[in-house]
Amino acid sequence: MNFLITGAAGFLGSSLANHLAREGHQVRGLDDLSTGDPQALSPDVHFTRGDVSDRPKLWTLLQEVDVVYHLAARVSVPESILYPRDYNAVNVGGTVALMEAMRDVGVRRVVLASSGPVYGDLGEQPLKESAAPNPRSPYAVSKLAAEYYVRTIGRLWGIETVSLRIFNAYGPGQHLPPSHPPVVPHFLKQAQRGGTLVVHGDGTQTRDYVYVDDVVSAMVAASTAPNVDGLVINVGSGKETNIRDLVKCVLDVTGSNAEVLYNTQTSGGVSRLCADLTLASQKLNYRPSISLAEGLRLTLKRDPRFK
Repeated sequence: MNFLITGAAGFLGSSLANHLAREGHQVRGLDDLSTGDPQALSPDVHFTRGDVSDRPKLWTLLQEVDVVYHLAARVSVPESILYPRDYNAVNVGGTVALMEAMRDVGVRRVVLASSGPVYGDLGEQPLKESAAPNPRSPYAVSKLAAEYYVRTIGRLWGIETVSLRIFNAYGPGQHLPPSHPPVVPHFLKQAQRGGTLVVHGDGTQTRDYVYVDDVVSAMVAASTAPNVDGLVINVGSGKETNIRDLVKCVLDVTGSNAEVLYNTQTSGGVSRLCADLTLASQKLNYRPSISLAEGLRLTLKRDPRFK
């Protein structure tokens, strides 16, 4: 098949692009390289640097494409609180531009990478897709808006759409910015070099950590699965892990005795997040296979930054 992946040089985008290229598909990648690394992509991926809102460029890249994976987005919750306009421009405006270009060229299916935080702080866990979203950050609002745009425009213009609400994905190659880094690679790095692991809040907040290979398997299935048009589908591990247990797991796999500090003066974010995977199992035959401990070991083994 012919695929276009937006955000192809990012963490999930590069993992997906390389997997599809290995399977013999034609893969085109688009990324503005604001956080992505083109070195992460296989030489078999036809990479173009550019903006997801550049419609003439999209028209060229979309020729003869069967399915688009839309992963181009800004993804930091804390950063979105500082720069909500930027997040709206990229995550919402970029999505609408892509959908218009798909309509113009006649591409028939798009898989959107959405996000677990669209649910916000809901009492009942695990979270079913039927739960009413309660986004708590501009990032989450932008992802929810992108879902609505994709589904509504798709219905109006005859484009099949599926939105994957991806929970806390982690694995080798995850971007590690100096401010507000993702918790898993940050904790691994700190533990490995004997630094301090600083936990925001009291550490009882929970998340659903899902290894990148499991996420890729769900994304691959979503490109050809029947009867998924217009659906929103959770992608996670289905396991709820609190931050204290994550810290313990990180210290175990690194063999570190790093100090752990709990900063209860700062918010730890939403109190609980865990994905119900019933729909993913039914529609995508999705069954995550990599435990948190195994995923952390694989991250250490496969990511040169931890050598």
